[in-house]
Amino acid sequence: MAQGARSAADKLDDDHYPAYTMGRAAEMLGATAGFLRSLDEVKLLVPQRSAGGHRRYSRYQLRLASRVRALVDEGIGLEAACRIVILEDQLDEARRINAEMQEQNRAGKLATSD
Repeated sequence: MAQGARSAADKLDDDHYPAYTMGRAAEMLGATAGFLRSLDEVKLLVPQRSAGGHRRYSRYQLRLASRVRALVDEGIGLEAACRIVILEDQLDEARRINAEMQEQNRAGKLATSD
């Protein structure tokens, strides 16, 4: 396979590749372009820009936006919804790290007891 083709395939698998225009992203979310701009204004999402200056969003960013949208649809304010999503992600990361450390401690205790 040619190097260029592999590179294109890698981009398709990359959750952080900015593949979606603002219009397509808004359509996928069932939201408006204004909603996406508001997420940029509160700094939850910082979309990459095309050579022409147009916003481009990744799948990861669209998942964040979707979570915020669901909270806003439940009546939570935009800034509070963004903060909730950020805190949920931080908690998930802390739990993951904690589980890894506990596993390392268990493995270390088993190794020293042999």
